[in-house]
Amino acid sequence: MMLSYPDEKLALFIDGANLYAAARGLGFDIDYKRLLKHFAGQGKLIRASYYTALIEDQDYSPIRPLVDWLDYNGYTMVTKPIKEFTDSTGRRKIKGNMDIELAIDVMEMAQHLDHVVLFSGDGDFRRLVEAVQRKGVRVTVVSTVRSQPPMVADELRRQADIFVELQDLAPEISRAGSNYREDRSAPDRSYDRVQGPGDIDNFEDDEI
Repeated sequence: MMLSYPDEKLALFIDGANLYAAARGLGFDIDYKRLLKHFAGQGKLIRASYYTALIEDQDYSPIRPLVDWLDYNGYTMVTKPIKEFTDSTGRRKIKGNMDIELAIDVMEMAQHLDHVVLFSGDGDFRRLVEAVQRKGVRVTVVSTVRSQPPMVADELRRQADIFVELQDLAPEISRAGSNYREDRSAPDRSYDRVQGPGDIDNFEDDEI
């Protein structure tokens, strides 16, 4: 589990599509109320930011209820419109990538933090982690090596000060209906029917 200190100022940076895919690969759903509560107990939680792309021109987006719930319940939402295009074969493609937004926020906040918790396995973040560490900030990466294929890039896992296996964290942050114990004290389940960002058809998280 994460090694933290009670007086540490920490912030969560959640790559929404990546975390959703990792949890789905392990067969459970995230309860974001429990996740926030868990990490609030690990130190002085300054901010929890969630990054995702949205389809703006549709009457209903499958992720919109989740985004709205998070926005009202302690998370800072960072979103941008998904780009649609047709490739050379005539297939409709959707592209959405929040890496730059997440990286900028981490760098800007680093001077105010002792500990960054990054929920992503994307190897592109290795240099970001290294840069933040040079500022004296510890970095924990939360992802999984137990899905098929593993969601975390080896270079990112090696660079992190601490790697937390998402499956080990599941008993603390899983939602009702998952194969882990439920925190029945959490009353608000209004987002339970929400699908994750990975449910958007043809979503390509590795492109801008």
